[in-house]
Amino acid sequence: MFRFLLFCGFFFIYSDISAQNRTILSITEDSTKLPIASVTIWLDNKFTTQSDLNGKAIINIEGNHMLSFTAVGYQKKWIKILLPDTNVIEIRLEKEHIELEEVTIISSTRNNQTIENAPIKVEVLDSEEMEEESTVKPADILGIIGDASGLQVQQSDAISGNANIRIQGLEGRYTQILRDGFPLYEGYSGGFGLTSVPPLDLKQIELIKGSASTLFGGGAIGGLVNLISKKPSSEQEGVITLNQTSLKETNFNNYFSKRYKKIGYSFYGGLTNRSSADVNKDGISDVSQNKTTVLHPRLFFYPNNSTNIVLGVTITNDEGFGGDMKVIEGKGDSTHSYFQKNDVRRISGDILFEKNFSDNNKLTVKTSLSNYERKINTSSHYFKAEQMDYYSEIALLLKKKKSNWITGINFTGSHFSKLQGDIVYLKETKNNTVGIFTQYNYTIFKNTSIEAGLRDDYSDKYFNFLLPRIAIFKKINDHWGTRLGVGAGYKLPNALSPQIKDYEIENILPINTSVQAEHSIGYNAEINYKKKWNNEKTLFINHAFFLTQINKPVIASEDTSQLISFSNALKPIVTKGFDTYVKLKVQDWEFYAGCTYTIAERKYLSNNQFMPLTPPFRMACMLTREIENKGRFCIEASYNGKQYRVDYSRTPAYFFMAAMAQITLQKHIDLIINCENIFDYRQSKIEKLFSGNISNPVFNPLWAPIDGRIVNACIKFRL
Repeated sequence: MFRFLLFCGFFFIYSDISAQNRTILSITEDSTKLPIASVTIWLDNKFTTQSDLNGKAIINIEGNHMLSFTAVGYQKKWIKILLPDTNVIEIRLEKEHIELEEVTIISSTRNNQTIENAPIKVEVLDSEEMEEESTVKPADILGIIGDASGLQVQQSDAISGNANIRIQGLEGRYTQILRDGFPLYEGYSGGFGLTSVPPLDLKQIELIKGSASTLFGGGAIGGLVNLISKKPSSEQEGVITLNQTSLKETNFNNYFSKRYKKIGYSFYGGLTNRSSADVNKDGISDVSQNKTTVLHPRLFFYPNNSTNIVLGVTITNDEGFGGDMKVIEGKGDSTHSYFQKNDVRRISGDILFEKNFSDNNKLTVKTSLSNYERKINTSSHYFKAEQMDYYSEIALLLKKKKSNWITGINFTGSHFSKLQGDIVYLKETKNNTVGIFTQYNYTIFKNTSIEAGLRDDYSDKYFNFLLPRIAIFKKINDHWGTRLGVGAGYKLPNALSPQIKDYEIENILPINTSVQAEHSIGYNAEINYKKKWNNEKTLFINHAFFLTQINKPVIASEDTSQLISFSNALKPIVTKGFDTYVKLKVQDWEFYAGCTYTIAERKYLSNNQFMPLTPPFRMACMLTREIENKGRFCIEASYNGKQYRVDYSRTPAYFFMAAMAQITLQKHIDLIINCENIFDYRQSKIEKLFSGNISNPVFNPLWAPIDGRIVNACIKFRL
């Protein structure tokens, strides 16, 4: 740690000295004045640097030179200049007359690479998809994530609606969830966090399938989901949506942002009010009564052309009430007495500091603190607890002509503690970890790059974890490319991590000191094909193979008294399979199809080794047409193959379909009509959702939708 801080100190001194010859370039689009990222800058026909996310670049050189600027979708520009120049040089690029494919910059790889050239595979749900989802399912992002190939959203509780994200057949506890690079959703604060993340507030969602623990620490054995918030631009942005569904859910959402010279802001505010519904008429609510408020204001400071500071706060208040419909309606009695109330409060604050010393170097310092409080009140139990999570990181990014290197240190921890309520076994848990990481990316040949990473984490309970990772990307020609990767991972035992179903908190026993952390190794290989015809037709095909092995998996066991204990299995969990998707765009039409085949096995069992509630075969497709200045329509369909229940029986396969139409009423007003689950497929049509009597129901694990067909209408106002 001392050496790291000493290095940072020398780095500051060196940067101040070299600043005397520094010339700052600010590159924007000519028509909109918005900054352009990843512009390649050539000095006397030799590659020099690229612009950052704010369109800024810095050159340290003297004399008369010819500078040229190139970027996908923009006309090339040349200027002759005497360097250094103490003024900020404004460079404005004009768009190409022929519209080219948008370049997507990803942040989950930590070095702001383009998605096409990243050695590690990252899939992006972009801003256009976020905009559409904000009018189709404005309350949360679970729907759009579940549409991605290789990902499965599983509802783990029929009453609360709690859910988790499963990647490549692994349980939800092996998926790491980040918000702008900050891990916030784990343990006690896990699934409920995802049910209150609105899409209107997001620029994009980045998905990494397979081991990613080297990038962001333990927990990303199956992969990670990074939610990227919007940032303000120089033009005022404002969006207001009002949505109403057939299940009596009302959503009001708004987002405003603008960047000024030295300061900027963004503000999201959302309200959800939903009534309870008994869709299958069994007396128990299938959709709980819910009131949710989410606020997410952020302030952006730009003290100079090389420094960014971001301050953000997220405040969430969620009140849920489900159970016997007579109790919800205030007509309960000795027979009709079952209910469950969940009151959730979350306050998260984060600070981000970025300093660009030159075109090749950047220092990032960020920290977050989150307080999550949940009160559970049922007909037989009362419990209130909180979880404090913190994360801090210091990282240096050094970029050269053919390579970049990032290294840093981070601190992460959580503290769960009971506040009040009935007697429970699990009263307090603490986890604290410090990690040092480094990642090196090098372009070996013109079309080949290799990325190697190493992380060393030290846990105050489970000691040391060394995590290597290597990935290779080869661009074979203009149409074909391939990736290979392998990486290690780990997961700390946590009694509150998501399981296939939610266990009652009063029945969960503390983790025994003999239980060890889980270790994993993950492999991936893929091949890509892309083709473009006359800028009106594009085709992209991705076919990937994956294999993950988790050694010493921590398994939950339920005894005859319904007490839940945890232990290490002697043999591993192994998942393997392939994931294929196709994207085709022809003028105004766009088609997507994805297929995932997964073999997930618990090798520690002698029989019935399958992973329950994991369909081996899943398909999804989407067809969209956009009509300029008039609107768009979209049809989606998915197929889920047969799954094994926890009692070893098999579920039927089922088909799911949705349709959406967007009509532009005026220049700034859109009307959206959407229907989910058109064929009204529900698990309750196949089997009962609970056993026992209505006074003390025991709910079966969920493998299909339970809320049925939903129609919603949304009106959207844009500034």
